[in-house]
Amino acid sequence: MAEHEEGFVLTRFDSLMNSLRRTVGAKAMDISAPVVNWARASALWPMTFGLACCAIEMIATGAGRFDIDRFGAGVFRPSPRQSDLIIIAGTVTLKMGPVVRRVYEQMPEPKWAIAMGACASTGGPFDSYSTMQGVDRCIPVDVYIPGCPPRPEALLYGLMRLQDIFKREAPSAYIFESDGTVHRRQSLDDGEGSPPGTPESDSVSATAL
Repeated sequence: MAEHEEGFVLTRFDSLMNSLRRTVGAKAMDISAPVVNWARASALWPMTFGLACCAIEMIATGAGRFDIDRFGAGVFRPSPRQSDLIIIAGTVTLKMGPVVRRVYEQMPEPKWAIAMGACASTGGPFDSYSTMQGVDRCIPVDVYIPGCPPRPEALLYGLMRLQDIFKREAPSAYIFESDGTVHRRQSLDDGEGSPPGTPESDSVSATAL
């Protein structure tokens, strides 16, 4: 009998299976990481979620003129439990912050967040008592998209930068970690500016076109 990090007791069979998963299973998954990451990057399911005027630009991105389906992200899901990407498009108020956090926590791992526009990234022009100065104060943000409002091309570029993050990840961290911890490797090699993120998520800034 062994004790798990979370406090509950593991049998010898559980310990043996966890050891096999972390050694044999994880290595086998990492060998096929390029194919797995390509499939993950080409099958994003954003959530139908908009807060303010930037949501209109997000809706326009889903139109035929910009063709978001070529990135595999054209299926906007109506439920957070079916989504792996939340796009914070619009102003986040302090009253809305706990709701955004609750919706984000309902999304299954691996999950991602894009701050679309100046208001979602830094509060925008609303330096007031009721506006949250950046959605990263309540949820971890993976990609920041500047602009007020950013054009649909900027959102597509942000999706491309998110795909770059996917290609630098170890997919075995999500599948074979028995304690549920996620080790994200989200630093880019091109040296572009990265606003400070949370400890488990190093964010990326998507420069507007």
